[in-house]
Amino acid sequence: MSASHASDDHANHGDDQPLVGHLVPMSVLVWTAIALLFLTVVTVAARYVDLGQFNVPLALGIAVLKATLVALFFMHLRWDKPFNQLVFIACIAFVVLLIALTVLDTGQYAPTIYDGNPATVQTTLDEFAPEAPIAQKTGITSPD
Repeated sequence: MSASHASDDHANHGDDQPLVGHLVPMSVLVWTAIALLFLTVVTVAARYVDLGQFNVPLALGIAVLKATLVALFFMHLRWDKPFNQLVFIACIAFVVLLIALTVLDTGQYAPTIYDGNPATVQTTLDEFAPEAPIAQKTGITSPD
């Protein structure tokens, strides 16, 4: 097979896809990288702000935004077929569903969580390791 025949096979491979993927302007990639660096700084700064129970949703929100930027611009999903975008959105929705179910499940076990150590463990620690860092001693004791 000659070199010109091989290039003809690649040029006419039968579908509408070009030989190379979508070419993204350098400015789009640079601005995306700057946005990702900025969001990384926001993530680190958010660690030092006490929002109570909203710290985890904030961190997850920033992480989802960063992952979306990577998928859209670095992985060229913005210019890809709509079906691939639908698959991406469905995957994100599935992850959110699994996280929500996990959070609901952990709420079911909250009444059985005790502060401090079980009585037998606390006795052993007091006897053999009085200076060891242990869980906070409270008046609540867990069943052995």
